[in-house]
Amino acid sequence: MKNVMKWIDIVYLMLLGITLGLVLTLGIIVAPVIFHADSYLGAKILDHYQMGLLMTAVFLKSNYFLNAMAVIIILREAYDYKLFKRDKITLPSAATAVLMIFLFTLYYTKQIIAMQALGAAVTQSDTFQTIHKASELDFQLLALSLVLLLGRRLYLQCKG
Repeated sequence: MKNVMKWIDIVYLMLLGITLGLVLTLGIIVAPVIFHADSYLGAKILDHYQMGLLMTAVFLKSNYFLNAMAVIIILREAYDYKLFKRDKITLPSAATAVLMIFLFTLYYTKQIIAMQALGAAVTQSDTFQTIHKASELDFQLLALSLVLLLGRRLYLQCKG
C-alpha cells in the first residue's frame, strides 16, 4: 500500500505542476497575446469585445481541467486529513486552491459569459470591470495557492 501511495503522490505532484503551468500560461501568455492581437497581426481586426469572447472560449475549455483538478485536490488532501496527517501549509493552500478554482469556474466565468451575452456595451460597464478585476485577482490567488501547495507537497515528499 505504501508503494501505491508513493505513485499516487508522484502523479498528484505532476498534476499540481501541470495545473500551475496552465494557470500561469493562461494569465501570463495567452491573455496578453489575445488582448494585444492587433500588435501581432499588424492591423486592428478584432475589437476588445471580440478578444474577450476568444479569451472566454479559452477559459471555458480550461475550466473542465481545473474543476477535475479541484476534485483531485479534495480527494488527495481529504485522505491525508483522514489519516491525521495535517499540515499547517498544505491544508490551507489546498483549500484556497479549490475555493479559487470553483469561484473562477462556477461564478466568475458564468457572470462574464452572461454579461457578454448582453452585448459589447455591457462589457464596458463598471460592474463588468469589477467582476473582471475580481476574476483576475482570483486567478492570481489560485496561482499563489498552487505554488504553496506544490512546494509544500514536494518538500514533504523529499523529507519522507
